[in-house]
Amino acid sequence: IPDFTQEQVDALYECVSDELLENYQAGDNEVAAVYRDWGHAQTGPSAPGFHGGRFLNTFVNEVGYDAYIQYEEDDEAFEMPVGTVIAKESYTLRDNAPRRGPLFIMTRAETADYPDTDGWIYSAVQPNGNPMGISQSFCHDCHGGYSYGDSLGYPALDVRLGQ
Repeated sequence: IPDFTQEQVDALYECVSDELLENYQAGDNEVAAVYRDWGHAQTGPSAPGFHGGRFLNTFVNEVGYDAYIQYEEDDEAFEMPVGTVIAKESYTLRDNAPRRGPLFIMTRAETADYPDTDGWIYSAVQPNGNPMGISQSFCHDCHGGYSYGDSLGYPALDVRLGQ
């Protein structure tokens, strides 16, 4: 993956931002309809990394926003509030042009209701607005591997708020 300046990452996002929103909202996913009204959990999109080497841009609903932007990495007992919903827009760069990726969604439920995923429900919306088939165990195999922060993967350090 080539190195990008944040200015380049932001410029790519400008090219694809409206299209991402329009296409995610083409379906009937409730999160896709409202996520851009939530708190933006980073100063701009992250350069390619996790989720298949995609650029990621994170939004968190009101229930979990304040807890999320603490970017807690030291407390193994940390848990996001039940009802937290996290949405990550994604896009890639192919043939020197940004290409839409899925909207990844994590919803915090009661751990007792979803013990196999530590209380998280994983879902996604395809770039055309249709639901994306998601394996709960596949997602949790990565997210559950974090030794901190309640199965969360946070934005890169250089785009975290207040960093």
